[in-house]
Amino acid sequence: MKQLFTKAIAVAIACAAVQTSHAQTAVEPIRVGFINPLTGGSQDFGNSARLGAEMAVKEINEVGGYLGRPIQLIERDDQSTPEVGRRVAEDLVLKEHVAFTLGFTNTGVALKALDVFQTHKSLLVVPVSTGSAVTAQYPAKDSYIFRLSARDTLQASLIVDDIIHRGLNKIAIFADKTGYGDGGLSDLKTFLGQHGVTPIYVSRFDLGVKSLTQEVQEAKAAGAQAIIGYSVAPELTVLMRSRAEAKFGGLVYGSWPLSSHTVWERAGTAAEGAIMVQTIIQDISNERRSTFMARLRHFAGRQQVGSLMAAAQTYDAMYLMLHAMFQTRGNTKGDALKQALEHMDRPYTGVVTDYVKPFSPQDHDAYTRNMIWLGVWRKGEVVFLYPEDAKRAGFIRRKEVAR
Repeated sequence: MKQLFTKAIAVAIACAAVQTSHAQTAVEPIRVGFINPLTGGSQDFGNSARLGAEMAVKEINEVGGYLGRPIQLIERDDQSTPEVGRRVAEDLVLKEHVAFTLGFTNTGVALKALDVFQTHKSLLVVPVSTGSAVTAQYPAKDSYIFRLSARDTLQASLIVDDIIHRGLNKIAIFADKTGYGDGGLSDLKTFLGQHGVTPIYVSRFDLGVKSLTQEVQEAKAAGAQAIIGYSVAPELTVLMRSRAEAKFGGLVYGSWPLSSHTVWERAGTAAEGAIMVQTIIQDISNERRSTFMARLRHFAGRQQVGSLMAAAQTYDAMYLMLHAMFQTRGNTKGDALKQALEHMDRPYTGVVTDYVKPFSPQDHDAYTRNMIWLGVWRKGEVVFLYPEDAKRAGFIRRKEVAR
């Protein structure tokens, strides 16, 4: 009897241990990495992306997370510095063992860290960085890198098409000396060349440049009808001020960071009329987007939403990954998530668009040319450049799939 009693106690303890273990497993959070510049020159985009990620996570957790498991964001600041970006990527993948990562605003920072994710088969979703090389570094069939932003080839082609449509052929390009600027300059030259146009003036500059007035004056003297700027917000702000100081009367285009709220705050009316590419622009014609923007402003509180694009794309990225996890039945291994994203079995209705088969084994970019717009600074707000686009924006544009 004593032996039976002892065995019964042992079994009870073992059962209790198993039940406790199961209970702990049931509430163990799904750890999600997040890497973006939360300080420094690109912090507008990084902090806006963080708002989008945190708002999505809060909503998901409020309804029970993933089958009772809460989502936990493990946030890291890459400071817009490639070396720091690589270090925090290694931290998240090798030490924190995150299920997947949402990350990167700056192309140069992303490129420095991509092999960390690729080598360890840890899935990375890029919701902000647009450098074309980010998803071209590895063949899609082998890659663990996916993107929810409009790559630079799409942006450059839209800008060039608008310039050509206006009958302009004397173009100046101002691009910084980072990988982002390199890629933008290359794309712009390629698309201009397809129309038989060669830039009449090209300026390359370092990050941190204080003035580009002399360069704008030189472009003006060369007969430039339009200037295209390819850089991040602080340097595009300098370009806006410089074009005002040089009294350049032609059109000014810029890559999407030109829409950063910091540009208007620091350049003011010098940015008036500047044109840039966008995936989402504030409007009331689409109920889903207007509702999202209202919730985002409430969630942000007193914090400025520096980039609506960064917030919306990151918000969509988090929900898209939730859908992928339901498809894998909670398997967060890189191979399983990769397979799920490449073969999504149901659409996800997002803020920027409806994601219907956003990826494939041959294509890890979720956005195509038909999903982007031209915006323009008007009295401190980014609005649609063309009124007809504002009317069409109420209709969701989905990814075009090559046939």
